[in-house]
Amino acid sequence: MEFTKGHGTGNDFVILPDPDGALDLTPELVAALCDRRRGIGGDGVLRVVRAAKHPEGVALAGEAEWFMDYWNSDGSFAEMCGNGARVFVRYLLETGLATPSGATLPVATRAGVVRARVEGEVVAVEMRRPQVYGTAATTLSGLTLTGAAVDVGNPHLVCALPASLELAALDLTRAPDVNPAVFPAGVNVEFIAPGEPVTGADGHVLMRVYERGSAETLSCGTGASAVAAVVLRDAGRDTGTVAVDVLGGRLTVTVTDDSCWLAGPAVLVATGEITLPTLRP
Repeated sequence: MEFTKGHGTGNDFVILPDPDGALDLTPELVAALCDRRRGIGGDGVLRVVRAAKHPEGVALAGEAEWFMDYWNSDGSFAEMCGNGARVFVRYLLETGLATPSGATLPVATRAGVVRARVEGEVVAVEMRRPQVYGTAATTLSGLTLTGAAVDVGNPHLVCALPASLELAALDLTRAPDVNPAVFPAGVNVEFIAPGEPVTGADGHVLMRVYERGSAETLSCGTGASAVAAVVLRDAGRDTGTVAVDVLGGRLTVTVTDDSCWLAGPAVLVATGEITLPTLRP
């Protein structure tokens, strides 16, 4: 089975070309592929399949040719992955499955159709506008923080750290505790601290994230979008641009009246073949 390895600000993925949906992709196979010692290694798997050939994409086939079948590294599904969508678009263009043009490129996902534009090394995807809808608490190593609950097509909890606590000091080797009644499908938890002013941005924050189904990752695109919405809200703004520094680099999020653009680098680093019998979950 062929594969490509790619990443967006360190959020890395195993990309599997499967245009006609013939691959028998299972949670066990996904987990084995993402194993960083016995597999290829990645925060998730991106299966590249025609929307018309995937049961969850067929209803969107009239809007987008390709469906991003995204799986977390533990073999669970995710509704949306912003960095994954950017890497997915880079793959479509570099393999000739899509043709670059002045128009945006649509991609079907479990959260609906997203649109992308490419400017050199930067790939930007237009995602659902983040909706801040409430508050909730999380506990990490005995520290309880109250944060903002945000819907970006998938669930997020954005928690600002007190000034007395360094972002780098957080222990994210285990999942933060949250109330399962509030987040029955789990939640991505973002921890943020203020950054120095950045030219051209209305806000700048530093972020670490624990992603459901993947543990701590170097970057999370939907998480950065959720963070941007909270930062703008706290500044008394409905729209604007926020620079979000993740462990893997910088993402730029622009929130408009009706959408959200997530921009940053997306890179393909390797291609090869997987010997399936050697993989062990």
